[in-house]
Amino acid sequence: MSGKSETIFEVLRESHQIQRSLMRKLLLSSPGEHRDHVFRGLCIELAAHEAAEERYLYCDMLMDDRGLHSSRDALADHHKMDEIVEDLQGSDHGKRGWIATVRKLSKELHDHLREEEKIFFQLAGKILSESKKTQLAKKYRRNYIQMHKKYEEEFA
Repeated sequence: MSGKSETIFEVLRESHQIQRSLMRKLLLSSPGEHRDHVFRGLCIELAAHEAAEERYLYCDMLMDDRGLHSSRDALADHHKMDEIVEDLQGSDHGKRGWIATVRKLSKELHDHLREEEKIFFQLAGKILSESKKTQLAKKYRRNYIQMHKKYEEEFA
């Protein structure tokens, strides 16, 4: 970037694109090793992203009255997606019903990302100072990388 520090929103959008791409690949996958690999990658990405985002965006937003309701909604979305992921992890990836559950996860994920990018980020942009936005980006990225490593081991 041309001398300008990246903001929390830019780094989050990066992860959002990875999530969309993995979800697309998973929906197009056939039962087997490739599907398992893509699903594992999606699980790691979602878990690492959620942990770092909750720590380095939602926490700050929860501390401001204007961000309280939106942050709670976003946390509830994360929880709902986590429950769907758990269901998927505990069932046969080759069964027909499995991909129907993936579609349910896809809808939840895409709705959440759209709401976050179109509404939540604008609200956060008004609440957070410019220096806070770049500070949170650095903290988020550092934690995201740590959590990625942690979940790669966990989902091995």
